[in-house]
Amino acid sequence: MTHVNDISIGIVGLGAIGNHHATKLDERGANLVGGMDIDAGARRRFHDKFGVPIYEDELDLYAQCDAVLITTPNRFHEEYAVSALEAGLDVLLEKPLAHTIESAERIAAAAHDAEGFCMVGFNNRFAEPVQVIKGYQNEGRFGETTHVEANYVRRRGVPGRGSWFTSSAIAGGGALIDIGVHAIDLALYFLDHPEVVEVSGETRSEFGGRDDYAFVQMWGDDDGGERFDVEDSASAFIRDADGNTVSLEVAWATNRPTNDEFVIRGTEAGATFDRGSNELTIHEAKSFDGDQHHFADTEVETRAGDSHDAEQAAFLEAVAAGEPPAINTVDEALSVQRVIDAIYRSSERGEAVRLD
Repeated sequence: MTHVNDISIGIVGLGAIGNHHATKLDERGANLVGGMDIDAGARRRFHDKFGVPIYEDELDLYAQCDAVLITTPNRFHEEYAVSALEAGLDVLLEKPLAHTIESAERIAAAAHDAEGFCMVGFNNRFAEPVQVIKGYQNEGRFGETTHVEANYVRRRGVPGRGSWFTSSAIAGGGALIDIGVHAIDLALYFLDHPEVVEVSGETRSEFGGRDDYAFVQMWGDDDGGERFDVEDSASAFIRDADGNTVSLEVAWATNRPTNDEFVIRGTEAGATFDRGSNELTIHEAKSFDGDQHHFADTEVETRAGDSHDAEQAAFLEAVAAGEPPAINTVDEALSVQRVIDAIYRSSERGEAVRLD
């Protein structure tokens, strides 16, 4: 098996996420061989920080690589992921899979035909409390998991009005495809990625385009609401083939407190996981010989960990082993993309959408 430090790795997309990945690679002594971006300023800053070659053309970078991390805006995922797969590279592609369902399907098709593999960057799966929940599920502590309440709600947190995040043509959507994709993926992960058969949803754009948009802090620069043609919140209900369900609340901006809770309901036990604080509580109701009825709430303390770091480590280990990872597969990402697409279609039509 190849040693991780012998893998030649490149990064396409040298913005904040690309720099974060590069920093993690640098910390673990990995063999970062270069970066590519169409923006000359991003290339210069990346070279100054990491001291590696930079490229204007991705194929020049791919010729130096065994694997590549792609962290571009959503619209460009297909272009760079497909060319990397066709070049025989293993790919870690940041979420979402793409900006449209059609583009996502083309990426998945290319991955199925490729010599390498495509892993998709849903880092929340690698959070320590999430892995504890999965461990208890596998042991049968929850019984059958039947419903997940998935919340990823910011009181104010539009990631830079006027940036590519708020452009439908580049991002493919707003809060739903940006942070809602994480919530949907995690909920389906807790349900073992079932066959989703029906989706009902509503998207809203109520705050981001307003001249009087009030906020305390913003992710990125505020260039105003003129280039804001996406939703800033979404609500949805998702049903799978076995009757298990997900209720989803997502928002970049809304007049309510921030909420990062995932509530897992099972036939034998449940759990509340706060994605923001990593707090985890197991909920149970028991009796002994038909008596001593009681509720038990168990607070679970886990090790501190960086989910992005753990995700990157899993990717590099899979590259070194020459085997695609069993987690964060392109097919799972495609199922998440289909749910996102169905929520947008349901909102547009004003009715539930069947996926079966």
